[in-house]
Amino acid sequence: MTKSESAMTENLEFDVVIIGGGPGGYVAAIRASQLGLKVALAERENLGGVCLNWGCIPTKALLRCSEIYGTLQRLPEFGLSAEGIHADIGKIVERSRSIAAQLSAGVKYLMGKHKVRVLDGTASLLSPREVRVEKDGEEIAILSARAVIIATGSRPREFPGLARDGKVIWGAREAMTPSALPKSLLVIGSGSIGSEFSAFYSQMGTKVTLVESVDRILPMEDEEISRLARKHWEESGIEILTGVQVKNLVPHENSVTAHMVVGGKEEEREFDRALVAVGVTGNVENIGLEKTRAVVEKGFIKTNDRQETAEPGVYAIGDVAGPPCLAHKASHEGVLAAEHIAGLDTHPVDASCIPGFSYTKPQVASVGMTEAQAKQAGHDVKVGRFPFRANGKAISIGEKEGMVKTVFDAKTGEFLGAHMLGMDVKELICLFAFARETGATGEDFIRTVFPHPTLSEAAHESVLDAFGRILHV
Repeated sequence: MTKSESAMTENLEFDVVIIGGGPGGYVAAIRASQLGLKVALAERENLGGVCLNWGCIPTKALLRCSEIYGTLQRLPEFGLSAEGIHADIGKIVERSRSIAAQLSAGVKYLMGKHKVRVLDGTASLLSPREVRVEKDGEEIAILSARAVIIATGSRPREFPGLARDGKVIWGAREAMTPSALPKSLLVIGSGSIGSEFSAFYSQMGTKVTLVESVDRILPMEDEEISRLARKHWEESGIEILTGVQVKNLVPHENSVTAHMVVGGKEEEREFDRALVAVGVTGNVENIGLEKTRAVVEKGFIKTNDRQETAEPGVYAIGDVAGPPCLAHKASHEGVLAAEHIAGLDTHPVDASCIPGFSYTKPQVASVGMTEAQAKQAGHDVKVGRFPFRANGKAISIGEKEGMVKTVFDAKTGEFLGAHMLGMDVKELICLFAFARETGATGEDFIRTVFPHPTLSEAAHESVLDAFGRILHV
């Protein structure tokens, strides 16, 4: 094939063109195909996006290893003993990367199964109905479609003085693939990314210092849960500094100096490595938005409740459409956008029904209003609490930390929110998300039979407590 032949541009027509193959984009492609639409998807890096390749999945693989390693340090509690326990960080990272690769290959299979045309390249809008795809600086395709879905995701925010160098000042990718475990690690930001890496490295033996600029960690969570999380994390050995500003990081050959403002005074501290985990912004640049009427606000594309932008026929889903920046939100929005394009009557995503969680130790999970938010919204609230230390399953497996907190409207019994800290609460939160979506009341929970012995009983008892009927405390 001659050079001119290899550089020829394909002109192709589709019903839907999707820019970005992350958990929003590839799910939108599958659903659109199921609905009989002809679909193309352009992805410039890896199918599955950041979540599958450099986020949700590989980090959970790492955290599972640290969870096992932490349990092995507690063997005498269970009447067990073992010798020669050690961690091989190289093999831990290798396992994490292989899982990501396996699942990315699975997404490629799904695209083929659903007859989605996948183009390996960088896509941008030429007009609201045309998308150009380029690879290595050469145009490879012009795609025309009656609808375009933008699913370009997000990236870490950049801050002056906190630039990542990939060596001693890390972003999430470097934290995910260390060649060795640092003796000390500064983590800037206590959101999900910062909190999860704090948990991983602390359980693996690194001395972790977690810094948050506001007055408490996990600032998006219920304040009571934030306080309890701090107590347990500090007991596990994580140093937590709140109300602290990191002004700048100075990299050295094998360490980093952090200039911080603590209690109004400037301090310098030395760490082996620093991880910057402070917020994200949407990938809105260089995708041709200026060729449309789509509006960008605070780094994200504005959409309506059907994921439509201000440009008819152009949709945005997932992180690029704004917070909460969660993979499951992106996937749900992808389905919604595909169904709307196909002419179905769609149900808008209600942000108050989207669960969030962090795979920390212990885990944190929540959905709906916090107690403070419910009161601010004018609700007279009933609040229930149940500690895992009073739950038979938690006691038997040696995971007694944490609690379940539930919030209800006192007059109507409407379920408003749930906030949890403890073992496997990431698996329990879907119960409350379902309840929030379906409009469940306290009475609905009370009438439901929960299996015994399970951690889910703590959820039931928390509701019972809200209505003055608690049994096991």
